[in-house]
Amino acid sequence: MTQRNSNYDKHPRLRVDTSSSETWVDWRAISDRLKPLTIKNPSLLCVECYPGAFERSIRQALEQGLRPAEVIYTPELFKASKEIDQMLESVLGDDPVFGRMNEITLDKFFDQSKLLRAREKAAAWRDGLLLVVGVGAALVSANPDLLVYADMARWEIQKRQRRNQIANLASENFNEVPSLKYKRAFFVDWRAADRLKKELLSRIDFFLDTNGATPKMVTGQGLRAGLKKASHTPFRVVPYFDPGPWGGHWMEKVCDLPNDTPNHAWCFDCVPEENSLVLGFGEVQIELPAIDLTFFQTRELLGGYIHSRYGAEFPIRFDFLDTMGGGNLSLQVHPRTEYIRQHFGMAYTQDESYYLLDAGDDGSVYLGVRTGVNRDAMLRDLRSAQDGCPSFPAEKYVNKFPARKHDHFLIPAGTIHCSGKNSMVLEISATPYIFTFKLWDWDRLGLNGLPRPIHLDHGIANIAWERDTEWVRRSLIDRIELLGNHNGWTEERTGLHELEFIETRRRWFTKINPNDTEGTVNVLNLVEGREVTVESPTGVFDPLVVHYAETFIVPAAAGSYTIRPSGESEGEKCGTIKAFVRGN
Repeated sequence: MTQRNSNYDKHPRLRVDTSSSETWVDWRAISDRLKPLTIKNPSLLCVECYPGAFERSIRQALEQGLRPAEVIYTPELFKASKEIDQMLESVLGDDPVFGRMNEITLDKFFDQSKLLRAREKAAAWRDGLLLVVGVGAALVSANPDLLVYADMARWEIQKRQRRNQIANLASENFNEVPSLKYKRAFFVDWRAADRLKKELLSRIDFFLDTNGATPKMVTGQGLRAGLKKASHTPFRVVPYFDPGPWGGHWMEKVCDLPNDTPNHAWCFDCVPEENSLVLGFGEVQIELPAIDLTFFQTRELLGGYIHSRYGAEFPIRFDFLDTMGGGNLSLQVHPRTEYIRQHFGMAYTQDESYYLLDAGDDGSVYLGVRTGVNRDAMLRDLRSAQDGCPSFPAEKYVNKFPARKHDHFLIPAGTIHCSGKNSMVLEISATPYIFTFKLWDWDRLGLNGLPRPIHLDHGIANIAWERDTEWVRRSLIDRIELLGNHNGWTEERTGLHELEFIETRRRWFTKINPNDTEGTVNVLNLVEGREVTVESPTGVFDPLVVHYAETFIVPAAAGSYTIRPSGESEGEKCGTIKAFVRGN
């Protein structure tokens, strides 16, 4: 496909069929809406906040707008930060990247005597308006007169961490390096907050979008209507982009990105744990974490089989790795299932694949060990390189295969791998994306000027040495199987490997072609063609226009759907790659 001017939509939204009168924008309008609901005497307003929200600003705005008789501010009820640090030692450890999954709940962060006194005050409140605000506010008052949830997406949280605007939950680590803040949030803050959020979404009275400088509020009923619609219609989450030490420049043109960073290495365009979802209520757009949809409409979004196996977790991830004009990714390996369960408390691991959206003449993928490799020599050279001795001779030990547009490389956990320079990868994988064991980083520094963490011991323990040159060629590269040749479209199975739980299907088409979720969530990307339209054969959902390189999600409950070339692509050959969890 000849690439024309970008038509990639960086700000997708899903229109909700409810009135914009259910939304309020800025603190004055929000306070004016809440005030009549809090005039009865006594009245208790609970504003639960997600970790990372500017709690103090929320408190100040509501105090000014509502004039409560008294305020209970939950950060004042937490244990001392040193006590919190001690509580988390066994979970966080001293590794700069990895911690351990756990069952810590928000109540563990509270000084129990302070929490008890706050609960007693709330239960006995008899005079005027009591405002309870902050992370864990709903633990102070289980049945308030009015419940508001102040939420935000994790990408915005990460940006605030990088700007040193926020600390971790019940911590004073404002100036700690952002990577350690992220680690603590990933393993502790977000897990604890999500456990409570799952309980509250079905009964909140209002939802507060705190992602931007101007707050926006929607009724809980309106939010739930939007989530219900999203669970029955194809949609896109909001992509975000980030630079990296190996990053390239392909996405700058194709995705129409600003020239404000050294490069663009990653695009996260289907990681519901961290992407946001925008619901349009008239002219007002409400941004919320996409994971809220997974929590509130689990079976409708994922399907019964995935729900029973993985719970309220979105198991498929699509993202871009851009090395066009950049460098090699780190040489790496992902943990095998038994290893990630034993060492990190995760139930499943990151099986993945590289689908090549584009590649230069020298594009390549490193995959598997070379046949006959001397294991001891390879490990010795890895450790020597890490100690600052001669660079690791990667091509002496690891296969390097040429990569061409539309090639598909399968990477079951335990397979040593990385994308080479001048390759544009659509990475299709399972969700535990943080668990990457870097073995070698090509003698370079991170964007912060420091070496990136290497995890040799973890990595070495997981290398599948039997996956040598012949095995990789036979098992992991372009395993294309024609499944059907129809009038105007063909379907191929392209993976993943039998060891992996995700399957991928590629379709080439010039005409409308039928699809069905078959009771499980589908994730697709338009890998060839300028534009297609996704439609319901029976009109049960609104059409979705998808452009080149955009990822979209079709919920299990959507059922039958069609895809056809549209706009500038009418009559042209288009292609999609679809991923789903096999075994349904």
